[in-house]
Parts: sequence; C-alpha cells; structure tokens
Amino acid sequence: MDVTTSLKSLLLVIQQYRDSRTAQNAAQLQKQVEEVSGLKCDRLLSSGQVLPSECVSGLVELAGNPNTSPALTSSIISLLAQLASDDHSREILHSSYNLTSTLAAVIHCHSATPGEALVLQCLQVLQKLTYNARIFQSTNYIPELVAFLMTNIQSHSDDVIMPCLGLMANLCRDNHSVQSHIKSLDNVKPFYRTLINFLAHNSLTVVVFTLSILASLTLNEKVGEKLFDAKNIHQTFQLVFNIIVNGDGTLTRKYSVDLLVDLLKNPKIADYLTRYQHFSACVAQVLGLLRSKDPDSAAKVLELLLAMCSVSGLRSLLCQVVFKPAGPKLRAAGRRQGAGVEGGRKAEDGLALVQWLSSPVEGAERCSLQALQLLNELLEEALAADTMPDSMLSFVEMLLPVLFELLKDLDPAQGDAHVRKHCHRITHVTTLTLPLLCTEDSTRSLVSRQVSAQLCLSRVEALLSCCHSNSFQLSDGLHVCAEALLKTLELMSKLRQQVKDMETSFYRMLQDQRMVTPLSLALTSRHREHVQTGLSLLFEATPLPDFPSLVLGESIAANNAYRQREAELSVKRVAVQEVPPPRTNTSVLDSSSASSRSVHSLVEKIQTGLELQEQAKDSHVSEIIDVYEQKLSAFTVSEFVFVILDMFYIIFGQVSDPESDQIIGLKLKSDTLCSFNDKASLSVFIGAVFRFNETERLLKELQSAHISLTKQNEALRRNQEALQLQQDKMASVLEERDEEIKSLQSDLQKKNSDIAGRFYERRELEDTVDVLRKELNKTEQARKDASIKASSLELQKSQLEAKLKHKEDELNKHSAMIAMIHSLSSGKMKNDVNLSL
Repeated sequence: MDVTTSLKSLLLVIQQYRDSRTAQNAAQLQKQVEEVSGLKCDRLLSSGQVLPSECVSGLVELAGNPNTSPALTSSIISLLAQLASDDHSREILHSSYNLTSTLAAVIHCHSATPGEALVLQCLQVLQKLTYNARIFQSTNYIPELVAFLMTNIQSHSDDVIMPCLGLMANLCRDNHSVQSHIKSLDNVKPFYRTLINFLAHNSLTVVVFTLSILASLTLNEKVGEKLFDAKNIHQTFQLVFNIIVNGDGTLTRKYSVDLLVDLLKNPKIADYLTRYQHFSACVAQVLGLLRSKDPDSAAKVLELLLAMCSVSGLRSLLCQVVFKPAGPKLRAAGRRQGAGVEGGRKAEDGLALVQWLSSPVEGAERCSLQALQLLNELLEEALAADTMPDSMLSFVEMLLPVLFELLKDLDPAQGDAHVRKHCHRITHVTTLTLPLLCTEDSTRSLVSRQVSAQLCLSRVEALLSCCHSNSFQLSDGLHVCAEALLKTLELMSKLRQQVKDMETSFYRMLQDQRMVTPLSLALTSRHREHVQTGLSLLFEATPLPDFPSLVLGESIAANNAYRQREAELSVKRVAVQEVPPPRTNTSVLDSSSASSRSVHSLVEKIQTGLELQEQAKDSHVSEIIDVYEQKLSAFTVSEFVFVILDMFYIIFGQVSDPESDQIIGLKLKSDTLCSFNDKASLSVFIGAVFRFNETERLLKELQSAHISLTKQNEALRRNQEALQLQQDKMASVLEERDEEIKSLQSDLQKKNSDIAGRFYERRELEDTVDVLRKELNKTEQARKDASIKASSLELQKSQLEAKLKHKEDELNKHSAMIAMIHSLSSGKMKNDVNLSL
C-alpha cells in the first residue's frame, strides 16, 4: 500500500474514532498508525500537501486528549517523531501544529509518574523537537513543563534525569523568557546546587547538559563568574574539547559544540581561550573529525570553527593549523582530484576541510557551504597578514582545482532542487573565495593560471539556460540561478586582464539578449548586494553597441508592476494559500462542538470567498474527494446531501453528533446543496468551503495572537514605566553620590596639602637632626680624644709623683746626714754650713 492510500485510510479511521471512542475503533486506529509508521515518510510534511496536514492535525489533537489511551498516544507520538526526520519538518511540527505544547500537556497529565514509558517518550521527542527552536515561556504548559523538569532533575532517578537535563538545556539556550522565569522561582538556589553536583557525574553527557544549563542561566552572574573564572576555565576547555573529540556519541558532541559556541560569546572567556596553551593541539584534533563521513558531525565541527573565527585572536591560530605545509603526495593528490579528496589517508588538517567542499550536492550541501565560509574567513585573515608564508600558497594551489570543479556539473535534468543547491554553491564560490584570492598579486596569478575563459563561458551559458527554462520561470529558483549567473560574470570582470580571451567573452555575454532577465531581477531586488552587482554590470554593459537597453527597461517596468500587483493582492493570497496555516491546540479536551451556522450564511460566505479568488479548482481538495469518490457514486441526489455533510465533518471536525440541530438545519436547506449535481461543481464548492474555513481559522489565530501581543505590549509598557521610575531614582541617587564624591575629593585635596606641608616640615627636621647628629659625633670624638689625653696626663702625673717622692726620700737622707755633720762640727763651722744651706 502506498503512502497516499494509507494516509486516506488513516484520515477515515481518525474520524471514526472521533465519532465513537470504542475499543474496536481505538484498536483499528492504532493498527493504522503502526502501518503508516512502517512506510517511508521522509519529508512528508515539507511537501505542503493537505492530506498529510489533516492527518497530522488529527493525530496531534488525539495525542493531546487525556481521554486517549496511553498505548494509542504512544503509537501516535512514535509516528510524529518519525515524521520529524529533518529540521524543516521539526519546525513545521513545532510552529504549525503546536506539538511542543501538546507533548508538554501529556507530561503534565502524567507528572505524578515521571518514570512512566509515555512520559520518557514525550521527553525524548521534546528534546528532539526543541533543539535550536525558540520556545516562549508564555506558551501553553511550558511553565508546568519547566517545573516538572526542575523537580525531576533534583530527583534520584537516572532514567529521568538525563532526558530532563537535555530538554532543560534546549529550553534555556538563547531564551531570555525561560531564563527569567527560572531565576524568579523560589527553589532556584537548590536547583543550582544540584546542577553543580552533577559536574562530578560519571556520564559525560550529563556533565555537558549541566554545563550548558549553567552557562545559560549563570554566565553573567556571580555563580557563573565563579564557575567559569580564570582558575576553572582551562579545565572546562580541556573537558569540552575531550568530549568533542572522544565523546559518547553524536548527541554529546552536538551539545558540547553548542556549549563552547555559547561560551565564546562572552568576551572574557573568548580571551581566555586565546591564551589557552593547548588550543592548537585541540583544534588539530577537532579538525581530524572532518575526516569522517558523517555530515551531521562535520556540520557541528564546522559550526564550531566558524564561531572561533569570530574571535580575532583565534583566527590567526586557526590559520596556522589549517595552512600547515602539505607533503608532496598530498599536493599532487589535490591537483589530480576532481570530485573529491580521499579522507582515508592521514591527510593534513586543511585537506580534510577541502574534502567537504567537493561533497555531493545532495545530502551534504550544508557542510559544503560551511566549509566555503570557513575558508573565506581563514583566507581573509591570511591575506591580510604582512607576509604570506609559502605554505599558504601551496594550500591555495591545492584548493583552486577543487573550487573550479564546483563550478561544473550543473545538470538541469536532475531537477529544480538540485540546480538550486548547485547555484548556491556557485554563488558562494564566485562571491566569497575566488574574488578574495584575486586581491593579492601572488594568489591572483595562481587563479589566472588555472581558470580559462571557456570554463566561465560554459558556466554562464548553463546558468542562462536554467534561467530561461519553463520550470524555473515560475519558482524562486530563478532568483538563485540569476544571482549565481551575475556573480560568475563579476568574477570574469575581475580576471579579464589576466586571462586570455576573458575580456572578449565577458563583453559578448553582456550583449546577449538573455541577460535581460537576470539583470532586471537584480536591479529590482530587495537585497542591496544584488542591486549593487546589477549596477556594476550595467555600468560595463551600457556603452556596448548591442546591449538591449530598451528591453531591459521594459523588463524592469514589468517587474515593478508585478511587485505592486503582488502587494495589492497579498491579503487575497493569504486567503487561498496552499500551505496549511499554523494551528494552535489550545485545549487537550475534545474540540468538537456543534456549529450554529446555517447553510444559507455558509453559501454566502462561500460566494464571498469565490469572489476573493479566481481559481476554479484546488488540487488539494481532490485528495479528500478521492476518498469519497466511490461512496458518492452510489447515492442519489437526495442522499447526496448527507454524504456532503459527512465530508464537512471529516474536513472540519465541527459536528459532534449526526443527530444534532446542525444536521436538521442543514437538511432544511438541502435544496441549496442539491444544486451541486456533478463533481466539478462539488469540487469548486468543497474547495471554496475548505479555503474559507482555513482563512477563518487563520483569522482566529491571528486575532488570538494579536490579543496576546497586546497583553505582552501592555506588560512591557508597565515594565518600561517601572524601569523608568527606577532609572529616575537611580539618576537622583547618582547625583547625590556625585556631590558626595566632589565633597570627598575637596577634603582629600586639603588632606593632601596638609600632608605635603607636614612632609616638608619633617624633611627640615630630619635635616636638622642630621646636622646635630654630625655635630654630636664630632663632640663625642673630641670627648674621646680628651679622655685619652687626660688618661695620658694622669699617667704622667703618677710617674712624676713617684719621682718626686723618690727625690724627697733622697733629700731627707741628705738632710739627716747634714744634721749629723752639723752636730759634729764646730759652731763656726755650723754657721758656715747654715749660710751655705
């Protein structure tokens, strides 16, 4: 059974289950859901068809209904998770069908049993659905979901903790509303403590989720400043790089890259990384991951390297790693390669990057464009340096054949999608890399030696053919193809003096009549770069003799008229748009209710809708009509009315009971419906009803969004007024502080002058003390000299006294002898002696 038939059967079974929620209908619905799950439904939602849209809308409604059994809900969620196979489908499920709120409502209904299989399934699908998606805190059941996550993260169940951490990391990343809500909760401090304890967990995935949450919530707060300060940040860098290179898997690596990208947005942490001593070695290991064949892993690695290029101090370090000299064999392989470079060898890091340039257009176009953008950043850094190393020229010589190979292989027969992706590549190559290499003489000579006028001419011819093909005339691919064409001509203009015959080929193509379409699109574009490119080429083409100036003017006028008409009919186009409008599942209860509109008013609205648009038949309605084709053929005109009413019920889900007053009112107006007696009229009728209902549904949603935005605007206005009052108060406080600061500065100046005066006095006193100290030293020395002299005189005195005493003794002896002689002599003799004495 093919996908379309299965989806039609699924739509009928969904309706039957809505009509009667019996066990038999539930089992039949679950069986049909499982059958569709077994089919290949990749990019089913991206097709824009109405049948898958109606099926998904019904499934989301049933999944959010608490009366649906857990087993059926689980099967539905499994199918919806299977449909979310690519980024575009996940965005559709999130924004158009509000699946995020529905799953959050299911978790809220089963919050008492967090370990239940259905809850874990919802957590896993939500983690997949909310990755890189913007979730507003005011969305239905998001506050309850945040409370559930915070509660269970602080639990002791490892099975619940990891998915809760992953989902919380998604909700907090780049989401100010959710961050503010969490910070305003009373239990945020215990939550922080639990997260910090998780940093010592034995699972690297848990550590990465935890670091991501902490970085989102606390990076600019005191807690974050302590966690990511200069002491800890180098350990964090080493941990994150180790997880990226040797992580548990693609999921862990993806969140590790996101964490490092978020940290690099902080200037202080980015500066820490420029001074990280192991940066070059870590980057070399990260570049080694590009040798794998996994596009998702390579895309995250390239995203990280591009984020590093935004830090000026890291770009030069990246250039040193990428532009390392390659061996002779590797350079020869670069020259010989056509469609790619083998990654199995132990290639240089730069060669691993070039590998993704030549990856196939289908499946890895994102990696190719990222690699081109990264090379552009690195080449710009290297070419701006004062000196260009030889290894850089060797790398460019190896790179050029790969770049020129990207300009080839444009095959319109492979379909519009392939051509559109290939044109994106051509635009990047001719806009970024090759013009950049033409800014320096040394690299320009390398480019001119490897490019030829014939190569550029063949590319322009192929792009012109695509621009004038019937399929591209009615699609947005025409603009993509025209941009690639003009960028190729701009490259030819830059190389026309260096490459033989390039100038002749360039002027020849400017005079081609087919150039009118891409030039007129560029000159009337809304993008400034496209207009500037068109003007530069027009300046070159205007003096040429065969340039179709008049035809170009008419084309520009036609484009302007078409754009004006498009603006006038924008409201009407919204009413008949083919893609189903966003749906909001505002309740998890039954949404079916009886409608009070009569057939007469319905027909009037249908007629108004028919006047609003001029299409005779909507192809999407035919898919639903096919379901009833055989059923309709078996009824008469009188019975035809009830079949139509049944179809209304299938399409809109607005009649809850076939015996209700709505059926009676419609039966009374059966004459009006019986006038549609053939399928053509029925198709127009059903199509008009379907589009009117879609428009009315869109209007209600827009009104609801308007009311919500009005409330948010009012809340923001009140917050602004409160902030203005706070600002005024702070301004007055700042003025008072300024006066206090001025007063303190005056007092400080006086104190400084007093201190200066005292300083001079102290210096004078110190000088006086020094003089007195010198005089004292002199006096002390004189005292010492005098003391020494006095002691010498005392010694001389004692010696003289001893001599004098000795003389006195001798004199006494002499006196005694004289006395004896005197007594013995005569008186005369005595007188003579006395006279002599």
